[in-house]
Amino acid sequence: MRIIALFNQKGGVGKTTTAVNLGAGMAAVGKTVMLLDMDPQGNLSFHLGIEPDKVNHSIYDVLVNRCTLTDATYRVHDKLSVIPSTADLAGAEVELVNEPERELRLRNAVLAAKPQADFLIIDCPPSLGLLTLNSLCLAKEVIIPMQAHFLALQGMARLLDTCSLVQEQLNPDLRISGILFCQYEQAPRLTSEVTGEVDQFLNNSRGTGKPWSEAQVFRTQIRRNIRLAEAPSFNQSIFDYAPNSAGAADYGVLVQDILEMHAAT
Repeated sequence: MRIIALFNQKGGVGKTTTAVNLGAGMAAVGKTVMLLDMDPQGNLSFHLGIEPDKVNHSIYDVLVNRCTLTDATYRVHDKLSVIPSTADLAGAEVELVNEPERELRLRNAVLAAKPQADFLIIDCPPSLGLLTLNSLCLAKEVIIPMQAHFLALQGMARLLDTCSLVQEQLNPDLRISGILFCQYEQAPRLTSEVTGEVDQFLNNSRGTGKPWSEAQVFRTQIRRNIRLAEAPSFNQSIFDYAPNSAGAADYGVLVQDILEMHAAT
């Protein structure tokens, strides 16, 4: 099972949209996918039609040992399931602060459940707190969705430092597999400057042993597309809501990129 975390401490960069549509795209090509919503806002869960007031068990209950991962899993269709989040998750960091191995709660729960899936995709919260730490301790791969803005480059340094610390101290298998540019606009000059700087940074990191030393910038960029913004209100992935849109085309290419990446390793 490939365990991929969508991680960026900045909000609004496309983490949840990517988690949903990457999962749906993988399911569409026959892969079995579990989506894990680690954000207390619960946007991924809502995107796929799981309403908080109808959730009996969520990832919060898993983390505080009130249920198993299996009990908190909701099936969307044959190939796609979700472990949802509710607002209760916001209190988990406080409740777990004095617990032993608090940063390993999620990993231990997944190891105990032994889920049968090809992919487990984690939608991390926009923070560097305990929920994100639990996600990174479980993940084997990190994909960083980001916008091609100057401020995104500044935030990237802190994000990479976090991954490096987790790899050194808690999860030696963690690696950053790719940078994904979202809400992409080809015209602005700044876009090419930022993407160029990221490319150069990654090329200079080859062979350093850092978690990002083998990372790549994905060949596809997720273009700014109104259909992607509309899809959550219909509780559908982009492939169901607007299969002929630019958003569906972009995420379809991303699915193939990630499958090919695995085949090459």
